[in-house]
Amino acid sequence: MRSRISVRCITLSIVVCIRVLGSVAIGENVSLSESYPKQKLQDILIHRTEWRPFARAKDRPAWAAISGTIRDKFVTLGEEFLGKDVPNLPASLYLEYRRIGNRSNYQNVWLERRKMLHCLVLAECMEANGRFLDSVANVVWAICEESSWAFPAHIGAQTAGSGLPDVTEPVVALFSAETASSLAWTVYLLKEQLDTVSPQICKRVEREIDLRILTPYLERDNFSWMAFRARSDGRRPNNWNPWINSNVLAAALLVEKDKTRRLDLVHKVLRCLDNFMVPYPSDGSCDEGPSYWGRAGASVFDNLELLYSATDGRFDLYEDSAVREIGRFIYRAHISSDYFANIGDCDARLDIDRDVVFRYGMRIEDEKMKSLATFGLTEQELFAGEKSFRSLGRMLHELFNLPNLLAAKSSSQPLVRDVWLGHEDMQLMAARHKDGSSEGLYVACWAGHNGQSHNHNDVGNFIIFADGRPFIIDIGRPTYTRQTFSSRRYEIPEMQSAFHNLPTINGVMQQAGRQYASKDVQYNPKEAGAMLRMDIAPAYPDKAGVRTWVRTVLLNRGTDIQVVDSFALKQASRDITQNLITPCEVVRGEPGRLVLRDPAEGIELAVGYDRDVLTAQTESIPPADDKLAEIWGPRMYRILLKPKSATKAATWTLRFSK
Repeated sequence: MRSRISVRCITLSIVVCIRVLGSVAIGENVSLSESYPKQKLQDILIHRTEWRPFARAKDRPAWAAISGTIRDKFVTLGEEFLGKDVPNLPASLYLEYRRIGNRSNYQNVWLERRKMLHCLVLAECMEANGRFLDSVANVVWAICEESSWAFPAHIGAQTAGSGLPDVTEPVVALFSAETASSLAWTVYLLKEQLDTVSPQICKRVEREIDLRILTPYLERDNFSWMAFRARSDGRRPNNWNPWINSNVLAAALLVEKDKTRRLDLVHKVLRCLDNFMVPYPSDGSCDEGPSYWGRAGASVFDNLELLYSATDGRFDLYEDSAVREIGRFIYRAHISSDYFANIGDCDARLDIDRDVVFRYGMRIEDEKMKSLATFGLTEQELFAGEKSFRSLGRMLHELFNLPNLLAAKSSSQPLVRDVWLGHEDMQLMAARHKDGSSEGLYVACWAGHNGQSHNHNDVGNFIIFADGRPFIIDIGRPTYTRQTFSSRRYEIPEMQSAFHNLPTINGVMQQAGRQYASKDVQYNPKEAGAMLRMDIAPAYPDKAGVRTWVRTVLLNRGTDIQVVDSFALKQASRDITQNLITPCEVVRGEPGRLVLRDPAEGIELAVGYDRDVLTAQTESIPPADDKLAEIWGPRMYRILLKPKSATKAATWTLRFSK
């Protein structure tokens, strides 16, 4: 029997407008652990020795059926690491995070070790003549000898705090759990072959997985990502919860030999996932944005797929509304090509995990998800980027699902005309000229608050694209450092409202915290256009001296986009700056008109403003690092529109047109 997650049905009238109240679209999903209590789970869970999620290396027909091009690719990748020394991870490298705030240097070596493991394991599975086994054993042994599988940035959960790991207190975190999953899949695929090298290899792996992950996971409830204890700021758990749970679940299902303990682990995963799923917005809003959806909503899917497989389909939630809406978020946040509406710490350009999105779409029978996943897909681009090698479990799914993925190749993207995600943590409007086309203008705008996970101070921010190209942008975030998640986070320019498309009022920017929020939010979709209106004054502290700042973002289909700011200050002031961020060359036209020229395509977008009221200046913004330069090019610009005279109340209108 299927278990259906019940969600509150909210009827919203769209005859005139949709008024967004504070608690719209809050999830009320039933508990997974209550729907599948231990006895029921025990009845449907397949025994570990009988569970066959994928063909093992010895099961040659399934591996031989994989595309010859892909098999050759992995053999070649394995040969690149054959006989190579495993890169060193010294204590001094681990300490760089605490000493100088750098987290990338250690992580890059850590990731190289995992890529070595995955490529060597799959090369041996493809070839199956033992040529790669010693190299697999070397990497496995080196990983087992790491003092901690957790990143330096995540070790602060231990009692000793940050610095070097305390080996007596294992930390179950993102990448320690992911390591356990990778090693568990390695043993599953190659146990018999590795036993010929030494029986101690797989025994050591199983012991380390238990000591570092399974036992602390089972015995402790105080890892913050588990969310068994409410946060003081009221924030819901983020992507850590489903991501870590998916890897713990894989390890438990694959290596835990004690039947009772295996059941306990799986049921605790359900209880822990409840903390993420039960309060999740019923409209599928991912307040972390589309790039984190890949490890939030998509990791929910990873968990559901493992449970579906390990119960022979008897754990099935794919008809449930909440699960379906979580999946659909990824195409609702899609702009065009690889551009997405990048809320908070998200990147504007994403290399989505096509196979995960496709399989999710298959399960919930959503053609838009499937077309987003397969648009323009070629076999050559599969397993091409570094991201492809992060998860061995996902790689196995993709390898054995390749024929279905390639056969479903789409010639079009979904490109939804109107999107409204009304949960108070999101309140995202997106609208374009016409459904299914990137031609013309596209705008996305969000209200919400400044207490989101991966928050930027950006209440009321908007982005504009024309013909699929970016003109008014959200920069996104530079490479993570120690400062990113510290008390100095909002000293980083890209996190500040002055580096979003927002006003700075009396020299004061928006502040962080859930209390700094929009109010009186209204969304009005019509055939001729779409509109989002909100008062963003509460997102600023009292010293900004603002009574109201009502922002209206309006798309007139086939004509223009208007951003209308109607405001009232406590005292008249000239110290007001309307900020606009663009990656385009700014060309001055006649007074009251700027032209933004896309350097790649030569497309132009005109920005009109009241020349009698405002002056325009432009300053260059160099990208903070290579990551942002790769997305936006060598230079961005900030347009600063300022009043010519002191004003206490006014209405300013910006018009964007092709």
